[in-house]
Amino acid sequence: MSTSVIPIPAPKATAIRYLSCLRLPEILVLQGSPLLGAAFAIRRLAAENLWALAIPVAANVLLVAHIFMLNDWSGLTADLADPNKAAGVFTARGVGRKEIGVLTAGLLALSLLLFSLLGPITLGLSLAIAALSALYSLPRFHWKGRPLLNSAAHLAGGALHFLLGYSLGNAIDGRGLALATFFALTFAAGHLTQEIRDHQGDALNAIRTNAVIFGQRRTFAASLVLFTLAHALLLLLALRGTLPRPLAALALLYPLHLRWSLKTLAEGLNYASIRRLQARYRALYAIVGLVMVVALCGVPRAERQPFAGKNYRTFQSLCCWTESLQGGLSRQSRMHQSSARGSIESPSKAGEIR
Repeated sequence: MSTSVIPIPAPKATAIRYLSCLRLPEILVLQGSPLLGAAFAIRRLAAENLWALAIPVAANVLLVAHIFMLNDWSGLTADLADPNKAAGVFTARGVGRKEIGVLTAGLLALSLLLFSLLGPITLGLSLAIAALSALYSLPRFHWKGRPLLNSAAHLAGGALHFLLGYSLGNAIDGRGLALATFFALTFAAGHLTQEIRDHQGDALNAIRTNAVIFGQRRTFAASLVLFTLAHALLLLLALRGTLPRPLAALALLYPLHLRWSLKTLAEGLNYASIRRLQARYRALYAIVGLVMVVALCGVPRAERQPFAGKNYRTFQSLCCWTESLQGGLSRQSRMHQSSARGSIESPSKAGEIR
């Protein structure tokens, strides 16, 4: 299969060309887990310091972009042979494989540089996530084509991604691990659903995913079991008080998820029906995330978990630094305004003296 670059008009030969190669919707979806981790851990962050979160958010965007770009770079030949992916590969957008390789490495380097500002635990978690990505995507390891092992990588990756945000404001404790398990289950379940969606192309390319080896229906059943366990764990954590108790009401969303899943199964697990199911449960979990944030905002200060660990002190230092920077910029702005007013008034005063 040829991997040559398809020429595109000159006006498109800009940074937009590279941005078009990014899976922006999926990158945005994967910001939810670490942001919720930060929300569970950092609850004393003053509103004026919220922009200090820009560094961890930027670092995570770069890390997730690297993960997807590495996957696309490694799987170019297989994607070109997949009728559902061939039109969207980066070579079809006028970008060469070497260029994507450089961009992928650059994204990781910038991400790790930013994570290094947030403390050793957060940096270590980001390195672990990058390592799992390499094991999954790089041809040398190719965990994507190793059934069960690829799911284990996503199970671990889902937990680490939540803890990436949680580590900003708290030591990694039992509460954090329990919450991370919920996100791990949903991430692994979503990966199995993705394998079912890509079954046709993976079978064509002889990639030994779970869906190819065990069959689409069995893999779909495993995915539904993991989603069910995630909903059950969410309910249990709320009833035990690990989560705000009102979040137990989110269990009412499970029948809707189950109904959509059974409908997808009845439609034959084709590409279009799986895409539709993914859009629906992603919207459902977006609602879960928003409700979590709202519930956390209503937790009385006395009931909030204490903060601990070097990472929290690092983050607090970052908040202080950004607050000082913000104050300095504000003072500089006022000085410029004052200077401008003085320069306007000076000619009039000079005229009066004359």
